[in-house]
Amino acid sequence: MTDFGQAILFESPRLLFREVIEEDVESIFLLNEDPQVLLYTGDAPFDNHEAALDCIQNNIQFQYREYGLGRWAVIQKSDLAFLGWCGLKYRPERETIDLGYRFFKKYWGKGFATEASKACLQFGFEKLNLEKIIGTARIDNPASWKVLEKAGMIYDFEDDLEGFPAKWYTLTKEMWQNMLHGSKKSASNHDLD
Repeated sequence: MTDFGQAILFESPRLLFREVIEEDVESIFLLNEDPQVLLYTGDAPFDNHEAALDCIQNNIQFQYREYGLGRWAVIQKSDLAFLGWCGLKYRPERETIDLGYRFFKKYWGKGFATEASKACLQFGFEKLNLEKIIGTARIDNPASWKVLEKAGMIYDFEDDLEGFPAKWYTLTKEMWQNMLHGSKKSASNHDLD
């Protein structure tokens, strides 16, 4: 499916995933305009559309070029709406790959973040052959750490994240495979359907 001028990389039951492209600038700009969306991110709204475009080209697309992964546009199959982004980002300062997501508020509470997170984890382990993915969420953002838990990530420890206490989660490829196969060795009993 290429209704967006960009090939679909993977999909889940309700969602399509593709690279973020320059034509998404309005959506990316508006996503970062909502103070509730940014509440736990540490990010500020973009000053203008040029700043949003710069983020797309020199942050999001940089990850695609340099590392072959990144934050992907999340598109709803039913109406092709841009819901937000979800994906994997390489953090050289920590030498880790983390799972992150950001959705327009009107799509909160519908299970999209969990569904998208599971799909990105699956893509990371099965297609990108990653060995380990982490996730972080501030302690004062229980909705976000619950998404990580529902996606199958395992709580690891609590530590600072950019000046705030946060929960850190881990999922390895072996743990993922154990969960898929219902192994008793699995550290989690979360359903991946």
